Amino acid sequence: MSADFQNWATSCQARIETFLEARLPAIDCVPERLHKAMRYSVLGGGKRVRPLLSFAAGELAGADVVRVTSVAAAVELIHAYSLVHDDLPCMDDDILRRGKPTCHVEFDEATALLTGDSLQTLAFEILAEKRLTDGPESQLEMIAHLALAAGSRGMAGGQAFDLDSVGKPLSLPELEYMHIHKTGALIRAAVMLGARCSSRLNDEQLGKLDHFAKCVGLAFQVVDDLLDTEATTATLGKTAGKDAENNKPTYVSILGISEARELAQKLQCDADQVLNSFGEGALRLRQVTDFIIKRKF
Repeated sequence: MSADFQNWATSCQARIETFLEARLPAIDCVPERLHKAMRYSVLGGGKRVRPLLSFAAGELAGADVVRVTSVAAAVELIHAYSLVHDDLPCMDDDILRRGKPTCHVEFDEATALLTGDSLQTLAFEILAEKRLTDGPESQLEMIAHLALAAGSRGMAGGQAFDLDSVGKPLSLPELEYMHIHKTGALIRAAVMLGARCSSRLNDEQLGKLDHFAKCVGLAFQVVDDLLDTEATTATLGKTAGKDAENNKPTYVSILGISEARELAQKLQCDADQVLNSFGEGALRLRQVTDFIIKRKF
C-alpha cells in the first residue's frame, strides 16, 4: 500500500468517524442503553471499506466531499446494522465482531435488535436531512437506491438466501447470485451514491461504475471466504472458520483455495478494465480495489 493511498484512506476514515461520532445519539440521551449500544456497534472499529469506495467514487465525479461524507455515513450505518443483526442467535449466532463481544453479548438480544433497527433508520434520516446532490429528484433516487440495496431485493434478500442454503450444495452461479445481493448490493450502493453526489457523470459512465462495483462486491466476498479459511480469529477480529463449521457454501468450498484466489484476481482485473475510460480520475477506486483484494484482516 502506497504512502499516498494510506494517507488518503486514513483521512477519509477519520472524517467518517468524526461524522458518525457527532450524528449518533449521545449515551446520556434517553434511552441510554440503546444509544450506548448504537455507539458501541459503530464507532472505533472496522476498515470503513464502503465509505472509502464512496469517497473514491465521489472524487472521480468531482463531488463535494461534505455531501459524500453524508452518503458514506449512511451506507456505513446500514452495514453496521446488518452486522448487529447477522450476529444474533437467530442468524449466524456469533460472539465476536471487530475484536470485541458482539452487540447481543455485550448488551442483550432485544437491545441488539433495536440497535440494528435504529442504525438503519438513522441512515435514511441522514440521507434526507440535507441537500446531497444537485436536484431533489436525484436525491430521492439516491434514497430509493439505498433502500433497494438494503432490502429484500438486496442485502436482506441475500441473507435470506444464505440462511436457506446452509448444508445445501450450490452451483457457482447460485453462489454468485447470493453474494451479488448479500454483499454486493451495498458495495454497489456505496459507489453509486458517492458518484451521484455530483451531476458530472452521464448515464453511460454511471453504468460503467455500477459494473465496476459489481466486480468489486464479488471480489470482496471471495477474499472474505479465503480469510475465513486461512486467517485466525485474533487476526480477523471475528470467529474464524465459522462458515465451514456451519456447513455454509462458500467460494472456497466450491472452488478450493487456489481457484478462489484466481477468481479474486480475475474480478480485480475486470474491475480495473472497466475503469480504463475514466483515466487518472479513477486512481482512488483502483487503490481501494487493491486494498480490498490484498487485505489480511
